[in-house]
Amino acid sequence: MTTTRPIRILVSDDDERVRQATLDILQHEGYEVAVARDGNELMRAYRQQAADLVLCDLFMPDKDGLELIGDLLKDFPEARIIAMSGGGYKGMLNVLHMARHLGAKDILAKPFGRAKLLEMVRRVLTQM
Repeated sequence: MTTTRPIRILVSDDDERVRQATLDILQHEGYEVAVARDGNELMRAYRQQAADLVLCDLFMPDKDGLELIGDLLKDFPEARIIAMSGGGYKGMLNVLHMARHLGAKDILAKPFGRAKLLEMVRRVLTQM
């Protein structure tokens, strides 16, 4: 008999409300979800147990999302990442597109709804 393990998703965001809402949505869909407050915490969690997908905010203390994407893909080139952000900085600079350039599989602008989150998660997971 073959047992399939649940899909594991790591969510990193310094905003407790975003972490909790994302956790609730994904767990309700049957995903195994772990959360982190910043990039350093997510890296530790990923090293302990790799995930099928990472959702990371781009503006976090300690290790921001762009740095996290670079470090994660350097150590784990197979990592699948969705970058999340509520905006850019310095006018023309769009950090979500920078995240994609660094290797994020997709980008998600905040605020986002349940349907958009799940659509994107499913799309990136089908690229496995």
